[in-house]
Amino acid sequence: MPSLTLPTPRTPDPHDAPALRWGILAPGGIAHSFATALRAASGQQLQAVASRSLPRAQAFADEFGVTAAYGAYDELVADPDVDVVYVASPHSEHRAQAMLATAAGKPVLVEKAFARNATEAREIFESASAAGVFAMEAMWTRFLPHIDVVRRCLEDGLLGEVHTVHADHGQRLYPNGPARLSEPSLAGGAMLDLGIYPVSFAHFVLGDFVDVTASGRRTDKGVDSQASIGVTSSRGAMGVLGTTMLTKTPTTAAVCGTEARLEIDGDFYAPKAVVRLVGNDGTELDRFTNADTQHGLHFEAAEVARQVSAGASESPLLPWAETLTIMDALDDVRAQIGVRFPGE
Repeated sequence: MPSLTLPTPRTPDPHDAPALRWGILAPGGIAHSFATALRAASGQQLQAVASRSLPRAQAFADEFGVTAAYGAYDELVADPDVDVVYVASPHSEHRAQAMLATAAGKPVLVEKAFARNATEAREIFESASAAGVFAMEAMWTRFLPHIDVVRRCLEDGLLGEVHTVHADHGQRLYPNGPARLSEPSLAGGAMLDLGIYPVSFAHFVLGDFVDVTASGRRTDKGVDSQASIGVTSSRGAMGVLGTTMLTKTPTTAAVCGTEARLEIDGDFYAPKAVVRLVGNDGTELDRFTNADTQHGLHFEAAEVARQVSAGASESPLLPWAETLTIMDALDDVRAQIGVRFPGE
């Protein structure tokens, strides 16, 4: 067996990634976080922002020193000074905005969940393939240093044979949260906004699922308010997952093997997470904490910049096939709970 100490992450310094000129579609909350991280902790450039409201786009541009502000999305994707487009809108808009960008020959980083469903996700990737441009889901967790520590533990067999994954994500976001979580027309509900984190993490650890089982509750508008999910991999390993937008949960994760386990304390998906290596007797053997706990979205942007500059169409850390498999699982969960969005 390898020594039971945690490996160091291999995550490149985001400042070392080639500098691309970014265009941002939809200057909402996540776009503010993205722009803040890029300005504070990377060499990426904020070139343009677009909103259906020009004053809103201009206010964002003024706040972050963005070069150009547009009152229409097609104007931004036509800007020759924009190298790559970040789609930061609600899930319901991802397909149309991502395909607008790819049709204009622009690489895209699309917020998670990548689309409302797997069908729309496939259409985005097909449009990117036809245009010969890069596309990636903005599952920022995949690119954080503490997740590479987990990745290296799995690659090195540090935990022995992994049999079980636990992960949850719950926030108090309903009924008094944003409309995008409560409205079916905006692809609301806990699964696409919160549940995707434990599902994506379980797939990262276990690989493809051969079985997905779920039970849950719906709101009076018909979106999912919470869900309990079980997944099984082709090797027979299992994941026990949960999500809710009704209450704050521990939002932790654990990867359990025959020799040791990893415990990732809350919030497991974010830069402030702590990875602890724990022996079978409960003794903490080692721990890792990210050096930069204030930002995190710049790591995914740096990965996009590296891959786009290399002429790649996808990232090996989150390839198209994996995003599609995860979207299939989310579709399966919603079907078992009885959640359908308009037009599905």
